Amino acid sequence: MANYLDGKVAIVTGAGRGIGAGVAKALAGEGAKVIVNDIGAALDGEGLSNTPAEQVVDEIKSSGGEAVPNYTDISTMEGGESVVQSAVDTYGQLDIVVTVAGILRDRMIFNMTEEEWDDVVRVHLKGTFTVCKHAAILYRQQRSGRIVTFASESGLFGNTGQGNYAAAKSGIAGFTKVAAKDLGRYGVTANSICPRANTRMTQSVPDAARQLRADRPQDREETPQDLAMNPDDIGPFVAYLSSDQAASINGQTFLVYDGVITKLSLPRRIRTIFKQGR
Repeated sequence: MANYLDGKVAIVTGAGRGIGAGVAKALAGEGAKVIVNDIGAALDGEGLSNTPAEQVVDEIKSSGGEAVPNYTDISTMEGGESVVQSAVDTYGQLDIVVTVAGILRDRMIFNMTEEEWDDVVRVHLKGTFTVCKHAAILYRQQRSGRIVTFASESGLFGNTGQGNYAAAKSGIAGFTKVAAKDLGRYGVTANSICPRANTRMTQSVPDAARQLRADRPQDREETPQDLAMNPDDIGPFVAYLSSDQAASINGQTFLVYDGVITKLSLPRRIRTIFKQGR
């Protein structure tokens, strides 16, 4: 792909580190101007720092791209509106939204607190909605736009100790399919990615829990093999989905990792029983 995104403006949330940073750099590398959004919090959502977003912006600029940092908390409606407005104020338009921002507070459901549940759902699921909702208003008016959200295998297949995270990610996958239906008539596409990569989230999983998940085929998230996967491998496919060339791809969920792209199917009927006479 060569400069497929020239003239486009993108927002990437959670772009200060890991997959989000890789996505921001990939979009900029294809010519997009990027709003690099990150509050600079720790993995559990605590603490604030401008440094992560600023470092990614510096990397983009040093490679000849164009980007500005943004430190808005997108887990509120006001924050979602603000980051969308910042793209319009800075560059005069918005064409691409990629929602990567998230936190992790793993705990077995019998030990999970209400705060741990609410905080994870608020950042992942509500944070996806707030930005997409305000972008959708603009997209509907201009009759074009791209949305790429980040779901997870944990949300689709379940994962030990991640009830809050899995619920949020499953919600994102479902929300994205609805966004595709709501906005498709306006020339907008919405697709979701389940990534595998070595990030702060995968590194935070205790060795014992990681080995337990690796030993269970249904628990594929965060295994030892993931620690060798580069988060920058996700960005190029996001850039493609954000391009005009991907206009026919809408409402899909993809598993992406280490040079592999897999299209995931919807749940399907396996067996059905009927009551006689009905």
